[in-house]
Amino acid sequence: MGTYNEEEAIETVLTDIEEVTDGKAEVVCVDGSSDRTPEIAREHGATVIEQEPQGYGVAVREAILTPDRPIVVTTDCDDTYPMEQLPEFLDLINEGYDVVSGDRLYHGAEAMPAFNRLGNHLFALGASVLMGTRVHDTTTGMRAYRRELVEEIEWTENTGLSAELLIRPVMRGYDVREHPINYAERKGETKLDPIEGGAAIAKSIVKVALEERFR
Repeated sequence: MGTYNEEEAIETVLTDIEEVTDGKAEVVCVDGSSDRTPEIAREHGATVIEQEPQGYGVAVREAILTPDRPIVVTTDCDDTYPMEQLPEFLDLINEGYDVVSGDRLYHGAEAMPAFNRLGNHLFALGASVLMGTRVHDTTTGMRAYRRELVEEIEWTENTGLSAELLIRPVMRGYDVREHPINYAERKGETKLDPIEGGAAIAKSIVKVALEERFR
């Protein structure tokens, strides 16, 4: 997890992870917070890597490359993602998938602001056209990956890293499965401006898809 001022939700998320994994998960938080987020994370057994705030992608890239485990899982720390579904993701990786990507839009994502929901549908449509493969949620924060995949691919994006983490594996022929998940209302204030952030994500989708098309 990349964490930034999530003291309202981080304890709930870490407690949920501990419960569904029987405490066997190694949790890594790459943190640039000015509130109590890192202290709370450490109190719950997480490894906290402190980093000057540089954006979503910089933090998450550090987080996915740090743990030495065969399966790497990303999630957000705002309590929007269902940690109770985490075992389903692990089972699918163990069945042979390289990436399992949580599809928030499958059930409607009513807890998501309508503008963001529309944007996410448009991101998925645009990515599908560029890739030639139908995908349904390009910017979800909840995914599971085989470790060798995250090490083999060079990740370049920042705000658009979530889309890149799906597009490059799909276009390189990895076995990717989108899995429906529930999506809850976030705790705390959102850090992403929907206009500026949306434009950056759209730019990343086009850039990454074209790079993969012509690599």
